Amino acid sequence: MRVALDGFPLSSPKTGIGHYTFELARSLAQLAPGDRFDLISPIPFTAAAASEIEQASLPNLGFFNPRATSFRRHWWAVGLPLYLRQSPVDLFHGTNYEVPLWNRSHNVVTIHDLSILLHPEHHERHLVRRARRRLPLMVRSAAMIIAVTESIKREIVEHLGVKPERVAVTPEAPRRTFHRIPITETLATRKQLEIEDDFLLFVGTVEPRKNLLTLVRALDDVLRNTSLRPQLVIAGGKGWLTDELDAFLETSGVKERVRFIGYTSDEDLRALYSACRVCVYPSLYEGFGLPPLEAMACGAPVITSRIPAIEETVGSAAILVEPTDVAALAKSIVEVWNDPQHRDHLSAAGLTRAAKFTWERTAELTLEVYRDLLSRL
Repeated sequence: MRVALDGFPLSSPKTGIGHYTFELARSLAQLAPGDRFDLISPIPFTAAAASEIEQASLPNLGFFNPRATSFRRHWWAVGLPLYLRQSPVDLFHGTNYEVPLWNRSHNVVTIHDLSILLHPEHHERHLVRRARRRLPLMVRSAAMIIAVTESIKREIVEHLGVKPERVAVTPEAPRRTFHRIPITETLATRKQLEIEDDFLLFVGTVEPRKNLLTLVRALDDVLRNTSLRPQLVIAGGKGWLTDELDAFLETSGVKERVRFIGYTSDEDLRALYSACRVCVYPSLYEGFGLPPLEAMACGAPVITSRIPAIEETVGSAAILVEPTDVAALAKSIVEVWNDPQHRDHLSAAGLTRAAKFTWERTAELTLEVYRDLLSRL
């Protein structure tokens, strides 16, 4: 079997879908050495992504970058279909919502969430318009659809009119690099990033869907109503529609206790997960909720949102709060911050929960989708 996977997410610094694409491709190649897996993109991969692929040293995992300018301008309509016609590819897996329209019986597409359709107010307008046009086309152009949680499968069935048997669920997993390290090994990272010994941690893009405004309001509540002075560390790139958050930071007096550190390497992020007093992730909507699970894999106590996908991911191993309830979030932060036994319990429960999710299992389930589809052709 020869499978081509969408490599576009590896042509820029990796975020969630980029990590999904690479980890899945590597795990597939390891699990099925007799099959071939190629990552394809008209734009060159980042040096870091290309290096990771080479370091994997898997003879059945490769990457291909067509160089023709026309391929880059018209990739989905011209470049990719031409490549697939000229190559002995059995199946194409679009890891980021997109597949070629003509290849229906040989297409698999991963839909990570439906935020852009269900919560358009949290996205840029031109992206919403594009998604409304493209997503229905994509689901019609794929023989099988992969969702990362049962809750997203239900949304795909309900909102895109897809039959349940066309949607398979393959959960994500923490990346291999995320495991607990001794506190002494986190000192250099914390010193370099000017992070205090005791801190709250948030990981994710700074955008409305991640609900940072509720988090900083909860921090403000803690600072005003208790003697605690926690530092909030925000690890993630700046997204969009942050005016309300920026205004609150400027007018509330909480700004001096918030540290934005931007996009962070996996090694630094592992150190922060391992050292934080609490990891807080109050997202309004998720397809899976990977940052809380990665934090758990590093032993961090987690407070996160009571929303379907995250509940499915973290189970009973985290404190769940309604995502817009500032008072409840502040109360939970104070309780966990002040109670070392509670933190230890959450840490142990989180380590056990995170261990249930592996990329090897994700690859196994994905291979089942591929093989079942090809057996029916």
